[in-house]
Amino acid sequence: MRKLLVVLYTAFLIGANPALGDVAALRDGDMKKLALHNAPVTIPEAVLLDAEDGERSLADYRGKWVVLNFWATWCAPCRHEMPSLDRLQTAMPDLAVVPVATGRNAVEGIKRFFEEADIKSLPILRDPKSQLARGMGVMGLPVTVILNPEGQEVARLIGDAEWDSDSAKAVLGALMAGN
Repeated sequence: MRKLLVVLYTAFLIGANPALGDVAALRDGDMKKLALHNAPVTIPEAVLLDAEDGERSLADYRGKWVVLNFWATWCAPCRHEMPSLDRLQTAMPDLAVVPVATGRNAVEGIKRFFEEADIKSLPILRDPKSQLARGMGVMGLPVTVILNPEGQEVARLIGDAEWDSDSAKAVLGALMAGN
């Protein structure tokens, strides 16, 4: 009975927002795990560090759609999906793909992994004390959050995914187009 109520509630939410229904219909494969929010969610401010310990913020990406990926060098599924995130950035340059190494991740280890995995398009950003991850309720890795141009969370995918799949690009394209 509870499962039926969840399905009916989800159908009601999607039906109440035709744009979400259009995007939801595009989800296939790994994108079926993408949870679309009925209303944008404000995210906390947090200081991120780049490879040179310079301070960065997600506010730097305001005005763009963002694929925010929480990962770690020790996380096998994270390492598996990173090349697809790099290919997504190349395929959709109007989108900002922003991986954030959460917790203890040595810059040298991140650079070595990026070199081994041939990651060329993504920035090195770190959340060494997991301030942003905790503030956004990230309990495990990887987690990928889609942010609208106002910097609000509009969707979340828990687990790894092929982010350069046709379905992922169609979903992201539809979100960017406002469909």
